Amino acid sequence: MGQTLSEPVVDKHSTSGGDKRFLYGASAMQGWRISMEDAHSTLLQLGPDGESAFFAVYDGHGGQSAAKFAGAQLHDFIIKESKYAAGDYEDAIKSGFLAADAHLRESPEMANDASGCTAVSVLITKDGSIYCGNAGDSRCIISSKGRAIALSHDHKPTDETEFVRITSGGGFVEFGRVNGNLALSRAIGDFEFKNNTSLPAEKQIVTAFPDVVKHTISGDDEFLVIACDGIWDCMTNQQVAQFVHAKIVEGKKLDQICENMMDRCLASESELGGVGCDNMTVIIVAILNGKTEDEWYAHIKGVAEEAGLKSSPVIKKDQNEGSFEVADIKSDENPEAAAEIVKQVMQKSAAHESTDKLDIDAVTPTADAPASADADASTDDVTKSESGN
Repeated sequence: MGQTLSEPVVDKHSTSGGDKRFLYGASAMQGWRISMEDAHSTLLQLGPDGESAFFAVYDGHGGQSAAKFAGAQLHDFIIKESKYAAGDYEDAIKSGFLAADAHLRESPEMANDASGCTAVSVLITKDGSIYCGNAGDSRCIISSKGRAIALSHDHKPTDETEFVRITSGGGFVEFGRVNGNLALSRAIGDFEFKNNTSLPAEKQIVTAFPDVVKHTISGDDEFLVIACDGIWDCMTNQQVAQFVHAKIVEGKKLDQICENMMDRCLASESELGGVGCDNMTVIIVAILNGKTEDEWYAHIKGVAEEAGLKSSPVIKKDQNEGSFEVADIKSDENPEAAAEIVKQVMQKSAAHESTDKLDIDAVTPTADAPASADADASTDDVTKSESGN
């Protein structure tokens, strides 16, 4: 089970910015976890000509090192690829992910570091193309005319393609985890799963090789949402899109909406250490399509009101959804026994599902930890924009 505090750290680390093409808001929150292992990047000007934009979320596990490195440097590895200069952005992203991973592995500080991180990135080029590169189970959606469209696919060990690669590389899947440990099947770092010297990087038990989805921006496209699984475990793609629409109707700015979304997903208690107890990071990117900021907000408000989204959708949190099946519990015959069985099953579920990487030696703190001691130091936001944010 993931380690949790006795009280969540709810301080938000938020930024915002924009230019004539995009607006963005971003926020990160430590939550119930004992440390902040997420990182993210928000760059309005990327590349030699500064005409591309880049946004990414990195959900760390087993430590902060991999996510911190990715947040600071992954985009540089992508634009350094010769294929980037040639306009082959899809292959540049794929090569850049692997090059960054290889560089991290050679870093002396990683010799005894078992950390890893997901990476979901969005490169938007000057011709209006979106390239979403993804390794892991963080996620990106685009809202188009009020409808959420997935631009990434979660990489889970139980997926057929992932399962075949894992087992072909010498690994196994147990409890839905790689070698009974890792709850996702692609990541930067996690080098303990990348030691088969007879196989290339993209065929290792766990690989940093990303899937890349291209999307051409149209007049119907409204905004992107990029977030870690601390959000997606609590809300569906469409619920997230509707939440953003509804908050715009309420007059909220993008960074405030990110904050509100994390508050909505935060668990009220951490006894089970499951859904709503993870670190959370959200980026919302407005696609202006020639509109001014005020015109864009008015347009989205009109779309939301037309769809009847005048308040935030109610999100049902199910801390045991899709984890373990409870059968033959006859609560009417023995309600106390039934309640105990449910509790045990949910605890078992949380133990297997609530954290990306199991820590066998972990002991959940019983006393208050210094809640915000490392919040500022460990939340990494790489931001470059014309507005200076």
